[in-house]
Amino acid sequence: MIQIDVTAQVRENFGKGAARTIRREGRTPAILYGPKTDPVALTLDTHSFTKSLLGLQRRNAIVSLEIEGGGQKNVTVKDIQVDPVSNALEHADFYELDMDKEYTYSVPVVYSGKAKGVDSGGGMEVYVNAVDVKGKPLSIPDAIEVDVTPLQVDDLITRGELTTPEGVTLLGDAKTVCVTVMSA
Repeated sequence: MIQIDVTAQVRENFGKGAARTIRREGRTPAILYGPKTDPVALTLDTHSFTKSLLGLQRRNAIVSLEIEGGGQKNVTVKDIQVDPVSNALEHADFYELDMDKEYTYSVPVVYSGKAKGVDSGGGMEVYVNAVDVKGKPLSIPDAIEVDVTPLQVDDLITRGELTTPEGVTLLGDAKTVCVTVMSA
């Protein structure tokens, strides 16, 4: 799983007017919450946080949130709010993770290679582009890679045949077809 570092400060002012003032200063209001954490209002540098978000591109990630005067927390980005017209960052929600607890994540399935059945005149059909897995945050892979090179016409790969790292459980029906090569 991807890991990034973000620095934040505790925020004392609340409300619509305070949030607008924070945004004018080039900062973004945020909130940190979790099962073992009381909600904490924060501010982030908008420019550096936006650059960090672009590196994630909607992938699973652990954010090491360094709160000035409050220590470090391992969090995940739960929600991002943007202005619908200007596309400017409006607000961020962070959820504190318990690194010893298992969570459910959606992980993309990446197909590599060219199936032998496609060279023989067949067509490859992809049915599953992401699967749900359960595991501790640091055990979750960025993607599950599948080599389709050995597939002949009428061969298929099911969800149960996907390989996951140790400590990660694949969720869902193991008989679900992920990819197949069909005759033309």
